[in-house]
Amino acid sequence: MTELAPYAVSERNSRLRRIPEAPPNSRSEFQRDRDRIIHSTAFRRLEYKTQVFVNHEGDLFRTRLTHSLEVAQIGRSIAHNLKLNENLVEAIALAHDLGHTPFGHAGQDALNACMEEYGGFEHNLQSLRVVDLLEECYAEFDGLNLCFETREGILKHCSPLRAPALGDVGERFLQGRRPSLEAQIANLADEIAYNNHDVDDGLRSGLITLEQLSEISIFARHMDKVRSLYPALAGRRLVYETVRRMINTLVTDLLDRSRENIAAVAPDSLDAVRAAPALAGFSPEIQREQQELKQFLRTHLYQHYRVARMTSKAQRIIRELFRGFLENPRLLPPQYQEKAGSGKPRAISDYIAGMTDRYAIREHRRLFAVEET
Repeated sequence: MTELAPYAVSERNSRLRRIPEAPPNSRSEFQRDRDRIIHSTAFRRLEYKTQVFVNHEGDLFRTRLTHSLEVAQIGRSIAHNLKLNENLVEAIALAHDLGHTPFGHAGQDALNACMEEYGGFEHNLQSLRVVDLLEECYAEFDGLNLCFETREGILKHCSPLRAPALGDVGERFLQGRRPSLEAQIANLADEIAYNNHDVDDGLRSGLITLEQLSEISIFARHMDKVRSLYPALAGRRLVYETVRRMINTLVTDLLDRSRENIAAVAPDSLDAVRAAPALAGFSPEIQREQQELKQFLRTHLYQHYRVARMTSKAQRIIRELFRGFLENPRLLPPQYQEKAGSGKPRAISDYIAGMTDRYAIREHRRLFAVEET
């Protein structure tokens, strides 16, 4: 096992769990967190929750599950090279999307609009809610009772208005402090994964083309390199070779820049990392190229008319489900009817956020479709 850096998270400096438990016998505390996440109901549901494309539109597009696995792989590789806690990075990566709605960001936006009068909806907060409260697995506590550092990494963003209600994991947003380097790495691994794999899925779908992407610096540079090495290469192999080189460039740049930042600050403890500016990051040049790619994807993929049609349909399903359950809570499954007694809108939000794409479509059809006679 690689020796950890003095500023890495370890069991010696961890704040551990809200509800104390006996130490695990054959694994670390953060391996236990990872295992609890993998065995959770919310994790299994990610197989049928979308990234960009609705689940039933194709078997080869990314889902929240495959995306989470890709984030974990990239994150572990970076953590290993920086002598950070790989198991913690993996746990954060696997859990970061547990609270995501069906239909990706379209579903989140629709549910947030529905919940505007009741505190809103944000998927990072919902992921924390899943692991702290909603999972029902263990006899002695609600949720998964994960370590503080795993929970901290799941909560990437939080407004100062909401932070006080979150207790320990909300403190840093009020104090202007950073999370662990492991949490910073998991967040950036997420960015690397979704940008590059949305390129891959966008090309596979035919909504964007190689000709369009040849105008984007980071893609064009790597595609030109592949074509110079393999002039006859085309199709899926050309795309794969280009995308994997893009990912390698981003990971290498992140490692180099993060090492420079760490050396400049020279943190000697986890607390020193929390007190410092963000230490994990890209070089300015690569950051500019990343922003160019993001803007391209926003314009040409996420706002493509075919995606807009899917988005419109998905948001209508979310809105109508929420409105129907709010007007008549007896339409909810029994366990959610019980929860709705003390907080109906939030219980409805929990139920809808937990749906897979295809379950939401079926539930909407069951409630609102008019049967032909």
